[in-house]
Amino acid sequence: MKKKPPEPDDAHTPDIADDDIFAAMKEISGYLDITPGDFKEVYQLAWRHARERLLRTAKAREIMTRDVASVKVDTPLKEVAALMAGRGVSGVPVVDAGDRVVGVISEKDFLRSMSAGGITSFMGVVAQCLQEKGCKALGIRRGQAADLMSEPAVTVEEETTVLEIIKLFKEKGINRVPVLDSQGCLTGIVSRGDLLNLEPFKGGRSL
Repeated sequence: MKKKPPEPDDAHTPDIADDDIFAAMKEISGYLDITPGDFKEVYQLAWRHARERLLRTAKAREIMTRDVASVKVDTPLKEVAALMAGRGVSGVPVVDAGDRVVGVISEKDFLRSMSAGGITSFMGVVAQCLQEKGCKALGIRRGQAADLMSEPAVTVEEETTVLEIIKLFKEKGINRVPVLDSQGCLTGIVSRGDLLNLEPFKGGRSL
């Protein structure tokens, strides 16, 4: 009995229509002793192997954002917020005088400090502010990055593989990770957006 071709995995494998297979087979010169079903199975398996190879071999230095925004431990929080808003990022590394990463500050850190009960959604904080007499955001106006940052920072090295970064995101529940050079200094950052720009994840495929 002929083995049934593997069902497409929506998170990992592209769905191929029969018309796509016929079009591809016509472009190959010579006679192909293979059925469309066999062709589809080979393609899907090859695609999965290629994806796994990429995840095992691609390194942080190859996909990271090098123009990374960062702040110092004593940067005023109002400047941190303005930087994040201006760069359109949801988090930035916090570095010391030697440019070594000591923490990370994100939107969630701001939201958590501005609300009661650990609310971490923007509209949740807005609703709470509107219901109370004063917004708690006023209480952090004189604060510094060190007052809100999450520490110790979760970091990776330039040679860390994409597969390891994906596992780290899932295990730690984070969306970005600073990348350090051999001297331990900040050299870039990898976010979920950088991972989604990899070929296997384009088109909104999940991690």
